[in-house]
Order: sequence, then C-alpha cells, then structure tokens
Amino acid sequence: MSDQLFYRDLGEGPPTLLLHGFAEDSTVWDNQTGALTGACRLILPDLPGSGRSPAITARTTSDPTPPTTTIESMAATIKALLDQLKIDRCTLIGHSMGGYIALAFAALYPERLTAFGLFHSTAYPDTEEKRATRRKAIDFIRTNGSAPFIRASIPNLFSTYTREHHPDLIETTIAKYSTFAPSSLIAWYEAMIARPDRTDVLRQFPRPVLFIAGRDDNVIPLQQSLEQCYLPSISHLYIVENAGHQAMLENPQKSNQLLLEFINFVTRI
Repeated sequence: MSDQLFYRDLGEGPPTLLLHGFAEDSTVWDNQTGALTGACRLILPDLPGSGRSPAITARTTSDPTPPTTTIESMAATIKALLDQLKIDRCTLIGHSMGGYIALAFAALYPERLTAFGLFHSTAYPDTEEKRATRRKAIDFIRTNGSAPFIRASIPNLFSTYTREHHPDLIETTIAKYSTFAPSSLIAWYEAMIARPDRTDVLRQFPRPVLFIAGRDDNVIPLQQSLEQCYLPSISHLYIVENAGHQAMLENPQKSNQLLLEFINFVTRI
C-alpha cells in the first residue's frame, strides 16, 4: 500500500526514484538531493519498515504463514507509489537491497522503466554461506535488538580509507540507525534470503542499466559488478575509489557526478 509510504518529491524534470538499502532510510541520499533536483524530479521513499513509513509487524518464529514482506511486495509498493503520483515511466536506482527491489521491479513492470541502476547491488542470489550469515544475524537481532547489531555491522560497510580518515562519518551513521525496528530488519533479511537469481533481467532489459561499484566494497565485491555489467544491451559501469558499500556517503561528489551523467544520458535517448 503506497498511501502509508512516506516519500519526498523534489525538483522537476524526468522522474527518478532512489531506493535506499538495508538498515537505512531515504535520508541516506541527502548528499544527493541538492545536486540531482536540478536535473530531474527526484522521489525518495522510505521503504516499508523504515524511516517515517510504518514499521513491519513482528512475526513469531513459529508462524507457519509465508512472510508478507518480500522483495517483490516492496517492488509492488513502489509501483503503487508511481500510480499514485501518475508517473508512467521513471528511472529507478537502488542501493544494495534497494537494487534488489529495482531488479524485481524491472522483472515485474519493465514497461514502467526508462532505465534502472544498481548502486552497490547485484542480480546474483545469496549463496548458501550468505544465507547462513543472514540467519545468524536474524538470531542476533532477536536476542540483542537493533543497536548492538548496528554497532557491529555498520563499520564493515565502509572502506579502510573511510574508517581511517573519517571515523566520525561511521559513528554518525551508527547513531542515526541504532533505533531501527528489529522487526523491520528481520523481515528485510528474510526477504533478501528468499530472492531469486535475476541475471536474466539484466540480459532481457532493453534500456540503460547503471552499475556503481565501490572499489573496496566488502558486501557486493567489485568482481560481481564486472561480471554482470556485460549482460545488459546498454550498460554503464562506474567504480568509486576509496569507497566501500556506502559511496553516496563516502564520496558524495563522485556519486553525484555519476548519477547526473546517467540521468542526463537517459534524458537524451
């Protein structure tokens, strides 16, 4: 349901939606708003369970019913938002989990996209090792809550350069998201575990696809972006130096430049 989804609608021009990732909200893009609103109509939703959108209801471990929050259900929520705003087509760019949602959207509603982008994201499904790691994280959150989880996990999202030269940025990010609802984090983890391989989406999508990769990303290794950027018929790959999994925070000027280049390219075709 999009009627409860909080979003910001800024600027004028070709519609562009930026989707945030796991354990974030739309304010993760605050460094981008000033740069992008001169080139496009920028829409920044808080995904279900984050920011000023309603939290996701907690499920018990014994609940036999399938989860209602999936990557596909969040893609459907974004479609409902576009319908509500009377936007026929847009550029959809997602960070990490937001990229998984962008891929699901491209699979389900390709006619609604002018282009889409994976910002530190991948079309590959989780490996069994990754699924096991996520399940351990779910158990940790259930036992300890969000704050200890955020404290332990956030530093690994940043590059060595950022950890050494900008530790204040990491501490600010930890403080910002330490109150995240545990039920939302768990629901998102379960959704990511269940997502399928979507490399066929990259092969079949006929319009531009953006890849932004961090040179030092420990979550989505650069090699995955290098392997996948050859799959779309129209592909743009950019590598951000001195960035891990958070280039929009670690190197906002470069991130803004790359996003603007892609948006302007899409506008011209």
